Parts: sequence; structure tokens; C-alpha cells
Amino acid sequence: MVTRRGFLGGASLLAGASALAACSTQDKESEAEASTSLKAQAVAFDGRHQAGIATPHQANLNLVAFTLRSGVDRAAIVRLMRVWTEDARALCAGETPLGSLEPEMASAPANLTITCGFGATLFDAAGLAHQRPQWLHPIPAFDRDQLRPEWGESDLVLQICSDDALTLSHATRHMIRAGVDYVATRWMQQGFLNANGVLGKKETPRNLFGQKDGTVNPRGEEEIQNAAWISEGPSWAVDGSCMVVRRIAMNLDEWEILDRTSREVSVGRTLDSGAPLTGGDEFSDADYEARDSYGLPVIDPASHMARSKAPEDDPGQVILRRVFNYDLPPDPTSEELSNAGLVFICFQKDPDKQFTPIQQRLDEQDRLNQWITHIGSAVFFIPPGTDPDNPNQDDFWGAGLLQA
Repeated sequence: MVTRRGFLGGASLLAGASALAACSTQDKESEAEASTSLKAQAVAFDGRHQAGIATPHQANLNLVAFTLRSGVDRAAIVRLMRVWTEDARALCAGETPLGSLEPEMASAPANLTITCGFGATLFDAAGLAHQRPQWLHPIPAFDRDQLRPEWGESDLVLQICSDDALTLSHATRHMIRAGVDYVATRWMQQGFLNANGVLGKKETPRNLFGQKDGTVNPRGEEEIQNAAWISEGPSWAVDGSCMVVRRIAMNLDEWEILDRTSREVSVGRTLDSGAPLTGGDEFSDADYEARDSYGLPVIDPASHMARSKAPEDDPGQVILRRVFNYDLPPDPTSEELSNAGLVFICFQKDPDKQFTPIQQRLDEQDRLNQWITHIGSAVFFIPPGTDPDNPNQDDFWGAGLLQA
């Protein structure tokens, strides 16, 4: 005999099961659509500038530095650049590079970009020391730096980014393998941000301190042009850029001891919205003259944002940041519970006029210095973009320089 209570209970269970089934089907359909959409997304490889600079952040980074093998001269560097450029162009389009036996691994670019840079010593190896830009040299040592040689200068660098970790791994492995006769891997710095779709298109990502990282980045073609793209000098350099890489260790253990107010004061911004402590939203202008009820500055003059802002007499001290987090297993020989920080990558026309003055001010005084340490540094020239169909533009990385 079926009671009223039993009937209603059974009906409820049936309805719940139906709802779960419907939700499950919808979720699977949404996941399938998202997967298909992301799989097909590709960033144009060729163009006036190399991709991976003004390109929106992807979720994953492999930054790989290389040392030229003994005996590699300019002719060999040209051969390497031809191979690397051709293979990178194919991978970023979701196509299989010549000689690869793994077409399935290349079919989902997921916004893959591969960006190439030349270190100062490459100019020497190529017999082009007289062409090396004046700014292409190690960043001057700062008092607070604790630079480690394993994260230092190198001959070449590839910045490889994708929204899919498997695609990134395959592309990195292929590029390393393709250049094995010419270069040896010196170091690899891996980083991450939010997965694709977690943040809005214009939303600023956060670092592991919980701060929005990149609020003051130049936006729009004109601002990026003024900050990042080389516009004067030899033709082989125009439309290129300079990449500065700083590896920054973050002491999360001590940072997490701070209360929320102290964290915000050290940066000069609220943690939730990223707005200046003087009010507004993330992109509101800060009022550095504002005082609280005690007559003290609302934004501490020693805060990170106050120290890093461009001075009024030199507004050109602006860089294009492309920063990723890293989080590695803790060092068993250290008392710290974490091994985390930033792979700080930035682009500019001239680091002597842009990055170095900013970093000098921060080294002298910055509330954040108590919790961060710069442990790696390298500088690279980024050649302009490529276009095999344009007779007036290089068809491989650095062709204008290497074939001069």
C-alpha cells in the first residue's frame, strides 16, 4: 500500500533526480561549449609587433632562457631563428610543425603565444656588438637585491604562454627540441594566473598577496605605443621592445601575519576593489595630498603605489607589466612554509629611462620591501614582428638585424 507520505516522498526524489539530471546535462553542454571555444582560440602570430606583449594575459607561462652552444655563429643563429619562427607560427595556429609526429598535441592552441628575445651576449656571438642597443645590459644592482646566478642573463629567451597547460607543455618541449643543436636550456621560470574565463576581459589579475597586479598598466594603442614599442633608431629595432625579467620572492608567511588594514596601507590600495585609499574605484586617480583626521597622509608616501608612480617632471617612467605568479614546493632547508612569488615581466622602450628609475625608488623606500626580495634579473631585446607575406617586413625573428 502506498501512503500519501510515501507518494510525496517518492515524487520529491523523482523531481530532485530530474533536476539534477537536467543540471548535469546543462553543465556538460556548457563545459563542452567552453572547451570547444577555448580550443579554437588563436592569437595571430604575424604582425607589426610580436604577440605575447600587448596580448591579454593567458593562464600559464613558461619563460625559457637559452645559452648558445660552442661554435654557434651568426649563420647558425639565422638557421635557428628560421626554424623557431616557422615552428612557432605553426604551433600558435594549431598546426603541426614540420617534422613533428604529434599533430594531436598541437590542435588546441588556446591563445598560445611564443615571443622571442635576444640577450646582450647574442650580439657578441653574432659579431654585432656594435649594433647592441645602449640599454641592453644588466639592470644595475640595487642594495636590497639578492640575485641568484641561476636566474640571470642569457643569450636568448622564449616567452611561451597559453590558456591550456598541456598545449603549453607541448609547445615548450617542441621549441626546446627544435633548437637543441644550437642552444642549451639555462633556466625555465613557470607562472600562472586565473584560468581562462574566471576573470572578466578587462579585470586585473591578482598576485599571491591578494593584490590586483597591473592596475596602472598603459591601456589602448597610443599608451602602449608610448610605453612599450621602440619608435626610433635602426629599422631592425623599430616596433620591437625591451623585456625586463625580475624574479621576486614573496614571504607569504610574514605577510599573512599582517591585519588587512596594514596590508592595504603598505600598498596604498584596498584589497577588495584595488581602489586608492582616497576613494573611488580601481582606476580612480589617487589624491596624494589627502589627509586623515590626524593630519596624516591617507596614502602613505612610502606605500608601493606612491613610490612607483611616475614623477611629474618625467611622466615617461611607465612600463607595460606582464606578471605571473609562481608557487613551488617549500625548500626543506628553509623555515618558510612557502616558496612563492612573481615572475615579473615588463616591456618598455628603454629600461634605463623607464624600469630602472622606478625600481631605484622602490629599492630606496617601499613598504613592500619587508616581504619581497628580488632574486633574479635579465634583460632582452625583443625584435619586431614578422610577416612572410609582406616583402617589407621580416619573415623570421630578428631578420633585419641578423641579415644586416
